[in-house]
Amino acid sequence: MRRPLLVGFLFLAFVMVATLIYTISIDGLPFRRDLLTPWMAATLVDFYINVAALGAWISYKEPNFISAAFWIVLLVCFGSITTCIYIVIQLLKLPPLQSWEDLMYHVLLRHDKPDGAEQGVKHSPVVIVRVIFTVLGFLMLGTLVYTIVTAGSPFRKELLNPWMDATLIDFYINVLALSVWVTYKESTWFSASIWIIFFLCFGSLTTCVYIVRQLSKLTTQDPIYLVLLKRGSRTESRYERM
Repeated sequence: MRRPLLVGFLFLAFVMVATLIYTISIDGLPFRRDLLTPWMAATLVDFYINVAALGAWISYKEPNFISAAFWIVLLVCFGSITTCIYIVIQLLKLPPLQSWEDLMYHVLLRHDKPDGAEQGVKHSPVVIVRVIFTVLGFLMLGTLVYTIVTAGSPFRKELLNPWMDATLIDFYINVLALSVWVTYKESTWFSASIWIIFFLCFGSLTTCVYIVRQLSKLTTQDPIYLVLLKRGSRTESRYERM
């Protein structure tokens, strides 16, 4: 199971690098005011809310503040290229594993303690993270409504330009990475497919709803890392027995 993910994310990183080089060659650098249309601004808000979700995972995974900050800066600057490279690095650290559940368990969790167990959690940030993603969800909803009211529908050919196309590719590669997690989390392919359709249609608004929904299943005493895991996974089961 590891090899298809390795190949897939390496390919996606290559696609994004090629897209970036091509777009710069035909349309110059993106740091221009004329590119910042209302729908480009809304797309960037959408993009960076997903980056916040991925950045939260990276912050948890990294062993110290410096390495976490390094990766988050790369994520903010290079988007899905960093996402793909980071996931590939995590996959390369693992021996070949037989099951999908084992693979995702080892990729998602930090393993500086045996079997990813984090004991002695005194203060869990479950409520804080729930509030943060609720606020981000409302921010995206407000941005969407405001942009539709002031700039009309996004389904217009004149809105497409080389940098909008590149931003959308960047955005949907990150959505794909999040969708892999959702596929692992959900108990059936049908429920996973429904959520992924919502991810594709509503972007980071769905990301926030999904994360808040998963957090609502935890108590305020639960360690925050349990939100990453599938219900009934080995670490969750061990924690419930403690």
